[in-house]
Amino acid sequence: MSTVDFLAQEKVWFDKPRYDEAERRFYEHRNGSSQPSQDVGANSILQDIARARENIQKSLAGSASSSTNAADQGEFISRIRNLELENQSLHKVVEDLRAALSKLECRVTVLEKSPATVTAAPAPSVPYTNGTTVQQKTSAPVKEEDDDDDDIDLFGSDEDEEAEKLKEQRLKEYAAKKAKKPTLIAKSSILLDVKPWDDETDMAKLEECVRSVQADGLLWGTSKLVPVGYGIKKLQIACVVEDDKVGTDMLEEEITKFEDYIQSVDIAAFNKI
Repeated sequence: MSTVDFLAQEKVWFDKPRYDEAERRFYEHRNGSSQPSQDVGANSILQDIARARENIQKSLAGSASSSTNAADQGEFISRIRNLELENQSLHKVVEDLRAALSKLECRVTVLEKSPATVTAAPAPSVPYTNGTTVQQKTSAPVKEEDDDDDDIDLFGSDEDEEAEKLKEQRLKEYAAKKAKKPTLIAKSSILLDVKPWDDETDMAKLEECVRSVQADGLLWGTSKLVPVGYGIKKLQIACVVEDDKVGTDMLEEEITKFEDYIQSVDIAAFNKI
């Protein structure tokens, strides 16, 4: 049996797509009368929605403008209130100035009238010293001078001489006691760094040169060699000096005189004793 004969005997619906298309057209034609009415209803709904949107936009624009107007009005009112407060404060200041001016005028008038009344008094006066009149009192000093004259003893007295002798004796005793009291001597401890020229410098000779510096109030202490670098060592030596007799400048000048051995002198430490 061939394939064609087999298909001829089978019940196969080869034209189904045509029938489906015909059925679709039938239903479309049947429903075609109600579609315009549905389109009209949809258009009316769309128009209503558009009108509602326009109304909403208009209302929003009106509320925004009203809010801006209200804000402007509030700012304007606040400015007016501030101006009123400033005006009130200025009025108060002006009133205070007027009161002060009136007081000054009263004082000036009183001061202008006061010289006439003072000149009428029997006692002489000096006009206007810091805004007030000062009367000169001549009787009181004369009376004090008379009292002083009465107190003066022209012949002296033995009691005064004894008091002066006692005073001189006590002053001499105090001076002698003060001279016997030992005075404190201010001293300082100094640590010096003495640097040579190079590593070939004789450090023993360098230390001998440093210790050869002698002065009243100078006492040399211990010393040691401190490596600096590249085989070079510096001499670190301590000394005690009296501040009134020996100073650091004098020490540096005397030590740096040995130019053959010493390059420089620095103060490493300085302490009061």
